[in-house]
Amino acid sequence: MADAPVTIALYQANTGIDPAANAQALVAAIQEAKAGGAQMLFTPEMSGLLDRDRKRGSQHIVDENADPVLAAVSDAAKAAGIWVAIGSLAVRGEGERFANRSFLVTPEGKIAARYDKIHMFDVDLDTGESWRESNAYEPGKAVVTAQTPIGRLGLAVCYDIRFPALFAALGDARCDAIALPAAFTVPTGKAHWELMLRARAVEASAYVIAAAQVGRHEDGRETYGHSMVVDPWGTVVLDMGGNGPAVGFARIDPSRIAEVRRQLPSLANRREIPKSQAS
Repeated sequence: MADAPVTIALYQANTGIDPAANAQALVAAIQEAKAGGAQMLFTPEMSGLLDRDRKRGSQHIVDENADPVLAAVSDAAKAAGIWVAIGSLAVRGEGERFANRSFLVTPEGKIAARYDKIHMFDVDLDTGESWRESNAYEPGKAVVTAQTPIGRLGLAVCYDIRFPALFAALGDARCDAIALPAAFTVPTGKAHWELMLRARAVEASAYVIAAAQVGRHEDGRETYGHSMVVDPWGTVVLDMGGNGPAVGFARIDPSRIAEVRRQLPSLANRREIPKSQAS
């Protein structure tokens, strides 16, 4: 855990179908975060490319070593001397499908951790929207945490928010904060976004840092926005609203984590749940 409060920044983005333009926006956000005194910047899910036309979008998806957005962010992080938690990029996976992969980039421009989104967004909404993420993306298989200026950071992505077992594992790892980047749809965002962010923060007794996509995108989709930071008590300390792209700032206070864990030692009291027995 960090010893003193740390300033972080969140980039609420309106990512489009041109990786070069998206990279330029990310570099500008890194510079703005640095100017605002942040030690870390958090970006949304699919920060490098957001395109529901998979044939068109797949032309831009390459191995991470060749990804121009990752390279641009790494160079900008090094130039600014800050950490960047890239919510995710679409990159080539090990098999025929892609990976929805988070990257934690150090102030030296190196990759400190990678996380592949575990839970795939395969749903049919009442609005008529239908999503089959598993058709193109291979689910991840590992829980990932890393040491950062704000303490131990756990990594999750968007739809992962609906699966408490992942956050129980991150709580067991004693994460001080959890990154939860997203590209939430508007209907599900209005219904569940804040509710679940606060629940996950309370369950893990940790800060939840959720940078989100916002607005109507080039590919026609609309995302909810409301990038948030929630403290371990479930209090919203930052809500960036749904009006458009921006960089917002918040402070992560390690004393708040310790205080909540003293008052509600749910991590220490957690026990293994026995399997149910049908009768």
